[in-house]
Amino acid sequence: MPDPLDRVRTAAAARGLDIELRERPQASSLAEAASLLGLQPEDIVKTLVVKRADDTYLFALIPGDLAISWPKLRALVGVNKLRLPEPELALAATGYERGTITPIGSSTDWPVYADASIVGRRIAMGAGAHGYSLFVDADELIAAYDATVADISQLAAAR
Repeated sequence: MPDPLDRVRTAAAARGLDIELRERPQASSLAEAASLLGLQPEDIVKTLVVKRADDTYLFALIPGDLAISWPKLRALVGVNKLRLPEPELALAATGYERGTITPIGSSTDWPVYADASIVGRRIAMGAGAHGYSLFVDADELIAAYDATVADISQLAAAR
């Protein structure tokens, strides 16, 4: 299997996506990660790989300061069961380890669902490898992957 960063670069180029890969130190929180990257927490987008009951998957792009809304996503997808898979299933489904997952260069092109709040922003997301962030224009990413844009998030539970 090729280097994950090479997979991301190759896949982005194939879709005409202008991306920037940036090395970054490990962060212990969203706020710290945003600070390290010079961003607001909502500019860091989590790529969640979500498992359907029929063993297919989808990607959900959720701003870092929000959480996935399972009822909204289930209604949009038209199913009554969705869940986050175990780390080994996420790896098998995408070719990326949890914490690095991106739809760009995934081993399978699963459908992409993007939260409406990322539209019009330059975002940072997983880059396929630990210690890196990928920067991309959200609108270009949405267009390149023909993503479904909808309100699929909710406020994150207080910790």
